Order: sequence, then C-alpha cells, then structure tokens
Amino acid sequence: MTTAPPAVDVSTLQAGGVTVHLEGRGEDTLVFVHGWPDRHSVWDGLVAALAPRRRCARFTLPGFAPGDDPRARSLDEVVATLQAVCDAASPGRPVVLVLHDWGCFFGYRFAERHPDRVRAIVALDIGGDAGSKANRAEMGWRGQLGALAYQLTLATAWRVGGAPGDAVARSAARLFHAPDPEHATAAMGWPYAVQWFGAAGGFGRPRVFVPECPMFYAWGRRKPFAFQSRRWLERIAREPANRVLELDAGHWLMRRHENELGAAMEAWLDTRLTRSPAPC
Repeated sequence: MTTAPPAVDVSTLQAGGVTVHLEGRGEDTLVFVHGWPDRHSVWDGLVAALAPRRRCARFTLPGFAPGDDPRARSLDEVVATLQAVCDAASPGRPVVLVLHDWGCFFGYRFAERHPDRVRAIVALDIGGDAGSKANRAEMGWRGQLGALAYQLTLATAWRVGGAPGDAVARSAARLFHAPDPEHATAAMGWPYAVQWFGAAGGFGRPRVFVPECPMFYAWGRRKPFAFQSRRWLERIAREPANRVLELDAGHWLMRRHENELGAAMEAWLDTRLTRSPAPC
C-alpha cells in the first residue's frame, strides 16, 4: 500500500500588486523570486519538494505575467514589491529568500536595504559579483561578447514590443533551453532595458554583494560562462555558516535537478535555521 504524501496548505493573497501563492507549513517562510523568462511556476518542482516541511511563498515578477503592463520598473519599485510580499507572507518574522537569475539581483538589493527582513539566502546561478571585473576576466572576451549580445537583444525586443518583440524573446528562450520558452514575451525584457538603456532610471552599478546572514549558493557548471568569480565563491565558502554547491547542471538547475538541490537545501536549512535565529 502506497502512503500518500502529507497534505500541505495552499492559498493566495495580494501584495505589492502581485498574486502571492502560499504552499506548505512551518514557522519559517521561504520567498521565491524568479528571473527571465520565467513565472512563479518555474519553482513547481522545488516547492513540491520543500512544502511538506517549509512554508513557501512565490509570485510572478511585475511585467512577467500575461496582461501585465510592459513598462520598465525602477529598482525602488521592485524592492518595494518584494517588501510588500515578505511583509504579507511573513508578518513580523524575517524570511528566507530563494533567488534565481534576475531574482538574485533584486533579492540582493532587498537584503541590502532591509537586512532585518532576511534570515538567510538561497541563491542560484547568479553570484553577488556578477558582472564585476573579476567575473568579466574569467568570462573572457568571447563570454563577455556573448552576454552583451543576448542582453542587448532582449532589451531591444522589449523596446520593439508586440508580436515582433515576442518572437525575438521566444527565440532567445529556446536558444537558452529555458523551461517554458513559449511563455517568453518582449515585456519580460524590461530588466535588461533598465540595465542597458537606462529605462526607469537605470540600475546603476551595485557593489559586490556579500551577505551578513547565512547563504547557500548553488550554480551549474554546464554553461559557456559563469555569473560569478572564483574569488567571490571562495569568499562565500570561507564563512562556516555558508555553503557553495556546484552541480552538473545548466542555468535552470531548480527545474532539472530539483531533487538533488531540494535535498541539499533541506539539510542546510535544518542546520542554519536552528543555529541562526537572527536576520542579516
């Protein structure tokens, strides 16, 4: 006789102009933030693995959901959205951020501005020094040119918009083997337009991010180049509370390696959330 998996609580709420999907049980809340060209559903497998013991909150970034206003958002706006989501999903208690791709960039900035709201960070495939001099040196000129080409392409697709922009975005998503390339739209390129065209005031040049709170960083080696430097990895790994995990995976390691990643996260969270009750 097969034992059914434990039931988990499922609900939704509205916060910061987005729909927050809540699943699971537990004292600690994990807030998931995705990147390009994804939606909250990109976390399905990882949330399924974690929800029996963790409370998971996820949402689709503004501009990434069907029918959203395609305008560019400022960094202040995105940080405010994250704050609203964290406050609604975990009122009065700091959260664990689970971040990927652009979600890492936005989550790092949120943790810098609101360290009291962040208890620990799980970041996937975009390090705290992505784009730094050290990272660019390790990428080499071919890697730098490749990164610039695809990012400018997506920024331009956002500017063009409509069916032509959508076609470019979907072609890029297929090229990079994104989990759901048919969902890609030109509107999802607004972070690249902010970065490269200065839309909505630009992002500026953030400093290297090294958190004060515990950090779990996982990255996939099967890519043309990495979005972190060895120097940054070593700096993170030196802290006893942190863990760095290299997987034989591509960029979307939470979709194709969710069991391995989920087990490693569970073990680390069990230790860190017990020993480190304080936020960043």
